[in-house]
Amino acid sequence: MAVFRRTLSAVDAGAIILGVVIGAGIFKTPSFVAANSGNEEALLIMWAAGGAISLVGALCYAELASTFPHPGGDYFYLQNAFGRMPAFLFAWARMTVIQTGSIAMLGFLVGDYASEVFNLGRHSASCYACAVVLLLTGINIAGIEQGKWMQKTLTFGIVTGLLLVVVVGLLKAPSLPAPLQADFLPGESALGKAMIFVLLTYGGWNEAAYISAEVRDAHRNMARVLLFSIALITAIYLIVNFVLVKSMGLSAMSQSNAVAADLMRGAVGENGARFVSLLVIVAALSTMNATIITGARTNFAMGRDFHLLGFLGRWREREGTPANALLLQGAIALLLILLGTGTRSGFAMMVDFTAPVFWVFFLLVGISLFALRRKAPKVHRPFRVPLYPFTPILFCAVCVYMLQSSVAYTGTGSLIGLGVLAAGTPLLLLDSHRFKKKRSPQFRKERQA
Repeated sequence: MAVFRRTLSAVDAGAIILGVVIGAGIFKTPSFVAANSGNEEALLIMWAAGGAISLVGALCYAELASTFPHPGGDYFYLQNAFGRMPAFLFAWARMTVIQTGSIAMLGFLVGDYASEVFNLGRHSASCYACAVVLLLTGINIAGIEQGKWMQKTLTFGIVTGLLLVVVVGLLKAPSLPAPLQADFLPGESALGKAMIFVLLTYGGWNEAAYISAEVRDAHRNMARVLLFSIALITAIYLIVNFVLVKSMGLSAMSQSNAVAADLMRGAVGENGARFVSLLVIVAALSTMNATIITGARTNFAMGRDFHLLGFLGRWREREGTPANALLLQGAIALLLILLGTGTRSGFAMMVDFTAPVFWVFFLLVGISLFALRRKAPKVHRPFRVPLYPFTPILFCAVCVYMLQSSVAYTGTGSLIGLGVLAAGTPLLLLDSHRFKKKRSPQFRKERQA
């Protein structure tokens, strides 16, 4: 039986969440959102809406994570709410599609920007991507202490850098004439596309669930960590986009491939653009490191429940880390990088690969809140989602809308991720005859009550 040391403070957990969410996406997605906005006000409303939607989801997760702190996170909720099959397929999807695809995507992003500084040849981006996956995986295998200090350092760097961009934008960027009026809100198709990128940029706050078993006083702190982190992230995103649109204008934002770099170039010259390139690398590394920490926890939880993957369920107590789960996750991410090397854009391929599968399971986790309320009504809930059942219903409705929008956006690319998800079914069937149903201590205690 693994012993989970409560090694993470609320600040450590907050740094991991900020590191997952405030990543390189904020340097790429504002231009996509601007291109699908009616005007400046609509742009800011959509970023505020992204924060509000994330807050609704965080309220649901605050109840789940504070009531059932477990390294499996969503996997644990799905297993106890719906049974073995959905839980396994979710963990399989995280191992082969969601987390590893995100790690590979961020690796390509690091490689693209690092190659601008020093090019390693034809496959320079892929070489850099592989190198950072190996480096960060190695740091986290060494121990959670090393992983969390790396995370706090990178998170501090990205938040400080973003604030510097904001200050330069306010003080140095030229003032623009008032924009021409346009439709206040975009059409439904444009709105759906814009919100895909807005929520992609907000994505990752739910990763808090996977470190809940290692957070001190998790029953009390998890809700605080989630809600405070979402509030801070929303404020940062609104400030950054306000400065970008006021400094560059909606049209220039929508046509820019690197909005923050273009703003800094116009304000202080090429050195400003180089600074942003460095900031993007730090942001991508921050998100990668946090994703590696949380992703391996699901693999570990799956390994404890499925005999054929039992090697993943080994925990190094002294280091406080699931080494085998980290190794396999890193190996799959490297494989995805190799697969993406031959494509036109490895980053875009990984977005297509991950988005639809992510929203399928996000929806199921929202539904699991209802199922767990019904199955375990007497379990103590330190935090209860307000305005139940309307808050989780709203969260589920958003997930349905985003699933439809992501499938429409990715098209046939989404079939790749769904195909990999389906490939886990034979492994589940092979393991089924060895399965002995287990229940969490919380559920066993309630049945005896």
